[in-house]
Amino acid sequence: MNKAFVKESDNDDEDGVPEAQALPAGTRNYMTPQGYAQLRDELAHLMNVERPSVVQIVSWAASNGDRSENGDYLYGKKRLREIDRRMRFLTKRLDIAEVVDPGLQPNRDQVFFGATVLYMDRAGEERTVTIVGVDEAEPLAGRISWISPVARALIKAREGDSVTLRTPGGVDELEILEVHYPEPLSR
Repeated sequence: MNKAFVKESDNDDEDGVPEAQALPAGTRNYMTPQGYAQLRDELAHLMNVERPSVVQIVSWAASNGDRSENGDYLYGKKRLREIDRRMRFLTKRLDIAEVVDPGLQPNRDQVFFGATVLYMDRAGEERTVTIVGVDEAEPLAGRISWISPVARALIKAREGDSVTLRTPGGVDELEILEVHYPEPLSR
């Protein structure tokens, strides 16, 4: 069937949803060793397990005849495009990654990439965040990107310092209570 009659596009952004937060121009893709390993493991899983499995299903579905109404075939082709898009994204991100071991940080009382920071806001709420790379950020789990407004406000501050956090919602004062770093990875 001609592509003019089906809802498919030639570009890879089918949903128009970006894979992850874009890096600001001129910045590096800092990543913790754990974040790098996680992305590398995801890429290996997609390449060695998931993609071959979906290819097998698509091949089987294609052998059944009429592909225009074959759900296994249509869904499988769509899933293959999603897997291929994610694999390209991961490959590019891993290629430009700059792995930083936060455990090697000599200034352990100051906030830098990889630090876990306990801070208190003006309302008296205490929060703990770990500053990580863009691709490994999980804000609900307390892992924030180093380019986030909170991380930018905290970076270079020390225990006991107060910093100003400017957000679209207003200005807040954050008091840094504790700064921790993980132990260095064995080399």
